[in-house]
Amino acid sequence: MHETLDLPGRTEPGRSLSFIVDSRMAGVRLDHFLVQATADISRAVINSSVRAGAILVNGLEKKSSYRLRENDRVEGTLLAESPMQVEPEEMSLKILFEDEYLLALSKPPDLVVHPGSGNPSGTLANGLVFHCRNIAGVGDALRPGIVHRLDKDTSGVMLVAKDERILRLLAEDFKQRRIDKEYIALLHGIMKKKQGRIVAAIGRHSINRQKMAVRELTGRHAVTNWQVMAEFEERFSLVRLRIETGRTHQIRVHMSHLGHPVAGDTVYGSHRQNQTFPRQMLHASRLGFSHPITGKRLEIVAPLWPDLQQVIQELNGGLPFDWARSA
Repeated sequence: MHETLDLPGRTEPGRSLSFIVDSRMAGVRLDHFLVQATADISRAVINSSVRAGAILVNGLEKKSSYRLRENDRVEGTLLAESPMQVEPEEMSLKILFEDEYLLALSKPPDLVVHPGSGNPSGTLANGLVFHCRNIAGVGDALRPGIVHRLDKDTSGVMLVAKDERILRLLAEDFKQRRIDKEYIALLHGIMKKKQGRIVAAIGRHSINRQKMAVRELTGRHAVTNWQVMAEFEERFSLVRLRIETGRTHQIRVHMSHLGHPVAGDTVYGSHRQNQTFPRQMLHASRLGFSHPITGKRLEIVAPLWPDLQQVIQELNGGLPFDWARSA
């Protein structure tokens, strides 16, 4: 990557830029290239600048997903920061850890992470902006501070960055698989093996594009480890899962592929079987990582959400489940 314009330290919106792509950056997405090439500029500014045609590749408008080639010329002007698009809304957040750089919270089920089609408000992002106004300017305008996602009906621990630098550092930790991710799930059926590891690539379903599926030839590498913690009524298995990758719907797809879909999951399991469950019985129970600034090892644990805890207790004959014995 050869700069043809001296950009000292911080690249401000409104300033022109020009780069020649070298062999090391060939194949990188345009938006990812600009994130690395500009200092402290949010993804929201970068993406809006590309969408508006303010950033050109070889004189032509390209999408953010365009894969750059060696010797491509990337030039244009970064637009000014767009107005905040996520309105702050007061919301009760279950904070598990917080300092000046980041926070970890336990997301409740039935809560959408960020605004989108059909969900303009009432999302976790709205609550985060109310909790900490600085988060509004971090990352994508509609996904402020959000490092990673959980499905609407999945509960559990999530990380949120409070500034652009922390967002990028945490995103890189996820990308390089330096963050340990553990889940608890209730599955249909009794698993033949009490622990195991599934390696099966995941991609878009060939017919239903809203779903994911195991796609060995065209999917992306995905690895899930599981360990059975308990079995109930000879019909359900409670498992602890550790994922080495973070593909969309990974646990739900992998467990369904093994013939043991997540209880309550009507997308990857039987609708008839799942009518009695309040939601998909999947919970992000733990994240382990090194603090991006202090280097201190953090183990963020999110206790089971009450609805999942209640289902497990009912399956356990009305007795509280002994988590200590299952560890």
